[in-house]
Amino acid sequence: MATIPATLLLEERAALAMNAVTGLADDDLDGIPFFSANLLSRPARLDHGDWDYGSSHGRLTDAILLARQMTGGKESTPHGNPQWDPHWVAIADRYRQTLFALLGEDGLTYRRVHPRGHWLPNANLIDQRATLLALTTTVVATGDPEAQKAADAQIAALKRIAIKERDVWFYPASEYTTEGWPSSNAIDLHLAPDPASFSGRLIMPLLRYHQATGNSDTLELCEWFARLIVDKSGVFLPDGSFNRARAYRSGHFHTRVGTLEGLARLARHTGDHGLTEFTRRSYDWVLTQATRFGWTPGDLADQRYEHETCSLVDLIGLGTTLAASGQTSYWSVVERFVRNHLAASQLRDVSWVESAPDRSGDEPGWRTYVDVGERVLGAFCGYGAPNDYVSDVPLGRGHTNDVQACCVGSGVRGLFWAWNSIVTGNADVTRVNLLLTRAHHAVDVVSHLPVEGKVELHINEPVEELRVRIPEWAGYARLTLNRGDETRTGAERIWAPDGYLSIPQPQPGERITVTFPMVEQTTTEFAAGNEFRTTWRGDDVVAIDPPGRSRPMYGDRPEHAGGLRDYELHRPETEWSW
Repeated sequence: MATIPATLLLEERAALAMNAVTGLADDDLDGIPFFSANLLSRPARLDHGDWDYGSSHGRLTDAILLARQMTGGKESTPHGNPQWDPHWVAIADRYRQTLFALLGEDGLTYRRVHPRGHWLPNANLIDQRATLLALTTTVVATGDPEAQKAADAQIAALKRIAIKERDVWFYPASEYTTEGWPSSNAIDLHLAPDPASFSGRLIMPLLRYHQATGNSDTLELCEWFARLIVDKSGVFLPDGSFNRARAYRSGHFHTRVGTLEGLARLARHTGDHGLTEFTRRSYDWVLTQATRFGWTPGDLADQRYEHETCSLVDLIGLGTTLAASGQTSYWSVVERFVRNHLAASQLRDVSWVESAPDRSGDEPGWRTYVDVGERVLGAFCGYGAPNDYVSDVPLGRGHTNDVQACCVGSGVRGLFWAWNSIVTGNADVTRVNLLLTRAHHAVDVVSHLPVEGKVELHINEPVEELRVRIPEWAGYARLTLNRGDETRTGAERIWAPDGYLSIPQPQPGERITVTFPMVEQTTTEFAAGNEFRTTWRGDDVVAIDPPGRSRPMYGDRPEHAGGLRDYELHRPETEWSW
């Protein structure tokens, strides 16, 4: 058991999220998860909807596998370490079984009819993406042959139902049925109203599955979809901005940035520098629409006042992909987003949520009012304001969902992408990209930020060179590097050509400490035309004015309080990545 600073710990946040991941399961509907929660309602309520099926089961199964990798899936342990409750295991198995049960004989995942629902059975393209994401993570994490067989069948179906012309492949609608596409006229007229939503976001799981298994159909689909998005669709304008046409969901951020994340991965995989530049240009435009701490608009129209955690996680994934492709300046963007809006938008206090005392008002299998806050503790916001877990403004659509199953699952993926990127590289060059605490087979990183400008590096394996990214705001001349009896300063020759701090040949057992002064500053951030005065300590926001009303997210955050705690960091036996 080690004593570490009581600063932000991503694996601990993943364990907390598991409460919400499993708490959404509805025993009245055979474990089908509720999709949304309204926490301002008195009493608060959980509701079912048309996203309950392939979308929710895919997202939540993916999240469970990522959280297990981050935490080790421990049973109950002392000192506040991540706990893997046996109840979680039972719910995870239930989700997995239903994920497979929703797959039709043709390989696609289909929604079920609900007596209170307004939808018919269909193979929604967004559901296909979430299901493929879960199947791919299962194959990457466990090598499960059943998951691989199901994914192969789904990919074959996705290829089969695509409309194929000489210079483009596309899906003519959002929903495929057992009778085929809903409208042959849509095919004849080349109507693909939102290709980023229907096919662009498929690129990320398709490509990762290709990398894991060598399936050739996946890479072919990726390349055709990339051609559709970049050369044919007009979803992205020449300057990288989003086409705000209603046909393209008014520039919906989640589908756009999720598409860009897949394109950036494809560019890295194929060595397509032009495609990398395409994604970088658009990412830079997206950053002008977001705040520096990670709030994003939902779209460019009525949803622009509502932030989805899904969009933020797409930005984190895209940032890590571009940074890993050599554009290392984006690591600072990722660190700001993770430390602030991803961490701050996780629900850690439900004292403000009012639940019903009993089930007398419930509509079993459709809506519940009981233990709502307790069930969604650990969830990431579904539609949030810059400094409030809920978006309740007299603009746009007004108040809608505060929790959504997709954002609960995505939040865990965001934690994993960041956690997995803290340390990268090999025995020749190992890099510390994010100054967050985690254990790694090469080096353990122990961060005191933002309480103190101090990072401890505990070497576990011999490395030819260890490179550590230093924040851009940390004055390099006042930086110190301590290796036992040797202390060097930032003014000396201790820098690598890429701007990282260079530490040659660290040896197992060595303890290295890097210190630098913390910087406090105030910036003015704009979110959908509204102004926020933001106070920073390093990369962490410590206050926002005006404050939130329902459940403020900034100010008095526990990871800023200082102090130490006993905690056993999880070091996975095998590293795997996305």
